[in-house]
Amino acid sequence: MREKALLLTPALAGAVLLCVALPSLSIAQLTPEELARRPDWETFLKKAKIVEAVALGEGVTKPRKMTLRRGQVEQFAVWKSPSGPGAGLTDKWECEVAAYRLDKLLKLGMVPPTVARGYRGRRGSLQLWVAFGTSELDRIRDDIPYPPEKLRHIERMQYLQRAFDSLIANSDRTLQNIRWTEDWRLVLIDHSRSFRHGPLHTGKLIYGKYGMQSERRFLELPRAFVEAVRGLTFERIRKAVEFYLTFQEIEAILVRRDIILKEIGELVAERGEAAVLY
Repeated sequence: MREKALLLTPALAGAVLLCVALPSLSIAQLTPEELARRPDWETFLKKAKIVEAVALGEGVTKPRKMTLRRGQVEQFAVWKSPSGPGAGLTDKWECEVAAYRLDKLLKLGMVPPTVARGYRGRRGSLQLWVAFGTSELDRIRDDIPYPPEKLRHIERMQYLQRAFDSLIANSDRTLQNIRWTEDWRLVLIDHSRSFRHGPLHTGKLIYGKYGMQSERRFLELPRAFVEAVRGLTFERIRKAVEFYLTFQEIEAILVRRDIILKEIGELVAERGEAAVLY
């Protein structure tokens, strides 16, 4: 069965239902229909039979592309099981699951469905395979311009990606794991090096005015996202991510939350609320 587009309804796996426009969404890159299907895909990822697993041949986490089948539905997924120094760096598969769950808590709709799944006696993360249009790396390599009519949307999504990565301390946002759908919706993958909690990642953000990459700012953000970040508490995060993050990792999120909110406050004071929040 051929590779399918993002988030088809399991009962209707033969029909492509990916919407091509998002006129009513200010944050989520997944459509309302796709967001509603996430519980179905989570169940599918947990219970479907693993028909085949092949090494992708890229990355220190040694991911495997799996073919899953349940009933008449067949779908690809990516399985990871890095563990500490054995992965080359401090990659953690638990961070893949936590990033998806925090994405849901913040109502971003940018991270594909991801669950924990065992394979050959090891626990790991299993993420729904997304049929992309292009990665940012391939777009640059092939000299593909952004569509002029999408420039405003793309710029805002890049700001949102930087704010989210700053919140979760994702130290490995490469051009390869910034993915664009065919209709230029931003989908984020590969979060196994997120949720750092050492002094380097609690003293400053990755992006932003005072960040490690200060040239990459987040100058405009959805008001709903900012309010969701403002509403984060230890209890809310813990309930969402369960045991996939440690207490120290959650506390570090809250430290970065305050830094992000401080920078947004400064932006509002400098430029005016209407120019920063939408």
